[in-house]
Amino acid sequence: MSPQRLRDELGRAPEGRFNDTVTMAACRPTDVVTRLIAAGCVAADEEADELVAAAPDRATLDAWVGRREQGEPLAWLIGTTQFCGHTVHVDPGVYVPRFQSEELARRAATLLDPEGGLAADLCTGSGAIAVHLMAAAPRVEVVGVDIDVRAVVCARRNGVPAIVADLGQSLPFGSNAFDVVTAVAPYVPTGALHLLPSDVQRYEPMLALDGGHDGLDLVRRIVVSAAHVLRPGGWLLVELGGDQDRALLPTLAGSGFDAAEAWFDEDGDLRGLAAQVTGSGPTERDFVVKAVRARQVRWAGKGTDDDWSPQP
Repeated sequence: MSPQRLRDELGRAPEGRFNDTVTMAACRPTDVVTRLIAAGCVAADEEADELVAAAPDRATLDAWVGRREQGEPLAWLIGTTQFCGHTVHVDPGVYVPRFQSEELARRAATLLDPEGGLAADLCTGSGAIAVHLMAAAPRVEVVGVDIDVRAVVCARRNGVPAIVADLGQSLPFGSNAFDVVTAVAPYVPTGALHLLPSDVQRYEPMLALDGGHDGLDLVRRIVVSAAHVLRPGGWLLVELGGDQDRALLPTLAGSGFDAAEAWFDEDGDLRGLAAQVTGSGPTERDFVVKAVRARQVRWAGKGTDDDWSPQP
């Protein structure tokens, strides 16, 4: 992916929520669009509509526009964004889900059994992908995982059973239990962070952006963790860029994945990879299904944030 493409994609505003653009334009203060254009917003008309619709009064609108001029994410100002047709709450400090991640969510949904099963969304952030999976397959139990407490709180606001967990440790789900694991992990190489839009660098959490030397530090850990929790035949879907699909293949092969398929956008840029795991053996699937279904997703260790396990 070229540097300009990287800047464009991570700086792209979420899709607008309104169909009645004529009505919105009629009540939109003209100076709002002018100020947003001057600030460099690439979708000033749509953002103005969002701000006008969400602001309770003109004073709040002016304050929000001022903050947007400084680069603060629109979703943090109005509190929501659109993802796969769902309105998703996004709290300040939480990574804003991007439009290009919708393809991963839709592909993952097609791999779920509508009659039931288990899915885990790692690096869940606001829980946007999990929200779509839950809506697409209501009988599937979905769990979100993130190391950031703010993200977990936000995901729970969106109705996602979410837990705090560090991928550096074994995920607390038991082995061979899940049908699908998804992850939009940080995958921007550390050396390319300076290419991101200035507002993204200024406001959005580096924890959700910095992928290490080649952008795959956390993604490789996700592959290893997913191989442990996926059932034989289960699928892992991760978002990638550049030529990271080729760089990830040795880790996939070493972790027991024997089939991988990358997908690309209309410009031919890599967007993600889906990989299927092999293997066999006893599973803890029934136990985990019961624990998640009973919503016994709670902190272990008397409410601390550093450990979790499904409680029988």
